[in-house]
Amino acid sequence: MAKQLYTIGYSGFPQVNDFINVLKDYGIQIVIDVRSSPFSSYFSDYDKTVLSENLKKHDIVYRNFARQFGARQDDPSFYKNGRLDFETFAKSPQFLDGVHRVEDSKAKIVFMCSEKQPSHCHRAILVARAFSDRGYPITHIKPDGETMTQNDIEAELVEAYFPDRSQTSLFSEDNRTEEECIAEAYQRRNDEIGFKFEELAK
Repeated sequence: MAKQLYTIGYSGFPQVNDFINVLKDYGIQIVIDVRSSPFSSYFSDYDKTVLSENLKKHDIVYRNFARQFGARQDDPSFYKNGRLDFETFAKSPQFLDGVHRVEDSKAKIVFMCSEKQPSHCHRAILVARAFSDRGYPITHIKPDGETMTQNDIEAELVEAYFPDRSQTSLFSEDNRTEEECIAEAYQRRNDEIGFKFEELAK
């Protein structure tokens, strides 16, 4: 069975010690930072250098995967209608390099970004989805102590974009399968949160 992977958003933990304690509770050994810019305007403790040093004191390794998993990419071929297209980027050599490096590691890994709500962050919609599709169980750690699986994320997305899906109707013309609804829900969320490349959007 594929190893368990985790995600977390640090903005839900204004005190970095609380953040680190949660990582320790889950036995996290490596934090993979998926921010394209590993700095915070509001929480300086989460700047790359500061966070790396703090984690090191607790025997947790910090790695920045901006190139592999970041939501802002320089290559125009990854963009569709001016926004980063997650499905396209997830097939790129640099994204797959990140996937292989995670797969080769025997450590317990968490993907970290800033957004506290996983379903509104590319760490869940892009990165975790890619690993979930490969059979990896995903646990999204929330600041309220609760967790979500990738299946929970998908259920939340379908409910958001197809709120009447569960209501059967003899007059409904929507013949999409559950899988098709999930795929479209992911795409809609991508359209909302995908990084906008202004020059391509003109």
